[in-house]
Amino acid sequence: MPADSLLKDLHIAVTRPVDQAQSLCDAIQHHGGTAILFPLIAVAPLPDYHLFEQQLSQLETTDWAIFISSNAVDYAMPRVLKKFGSVPEHLKFAAIGHQTAKALSLYGIHNVLIPHTRFDSETLLALSEMQNVADMTIAIFRGTGGRELMTDTLKSRGANVYFAESYCRVNPQSDSKLLSKQWQQGKLDAVVVTSSEAMRHLLQMAGESLWLRHVTLCVNHERIAELPRQLGLKVLVATAPGDDAMLECLSQLAKNHD
Repeated sequence: MPADSLLKDLHIAVTRPVDQAQSLCDAIQHHGGTAILFPLIAVAPLPDYHLFEQQLSQLETTDWAIFISSNAVDYAMPRVLKKFGSVPEHLKFAAIGHQTAKALSLYGIHNVLIPHTRFDSETLLALSEMQNVADMTIAIFRGTGGRELMTDTLKSRGANVYFAESYCRVNPQSDSKLLSKQWQQGKLDAVVVTSSEAMRHLLQMAGESLWLRHVTLCVNHERIAELPRQLGLKVLVATAPGDDAMLECLSQLAKNHD
């Protein structure tokens, strides 16, 4: 099958935030598919940064700053630099993956600890640098809410952990009628979901909708696949994060489609 027809005749909804969805949407179109932008996560600034500013005051006695996402970098680092003038010299940095590390590099932070295989909390926590952290102080930069695995694990290893939450996430959709309509018209084959939070939004909005049982949910981590599998839905898991792996995952649908 020629590269430009890899996803021929497939209609694929992409639920990433708008600013993170474009590259995958472009790739889907390039390979002959139709991309439907349906963001289930939107990032917004906090209504009040008073608590965040208080948390930043602890950085002078913090050993590690762990950034969970590039959004955490974008919303936190300007305030860090405004408060301190420059990055505290003693502070070590870790990031959940390459994109987050790249975002940190734009602020002059280049020596960043990142996982080498999968880019998630579990893989970062498995690194040797995250093992002997007893009596260290660790800041986790993230949005409001989220998983507690990282803080629970680091605390169990003796670290003092606090959150520096610099943004919030909201669901910009009020219902899933657009996807239902697309399916009824024969124009929805798959939905790409790349976060557990987006998956929860999707399942909550769709409920018992018939269309949900006839499309394939394409995800990029086994953790995201757990809930829809429990509900008996069709799920494919990409072998790695990133657009290339997701395109490979979607290509399996094209083969079945043929």
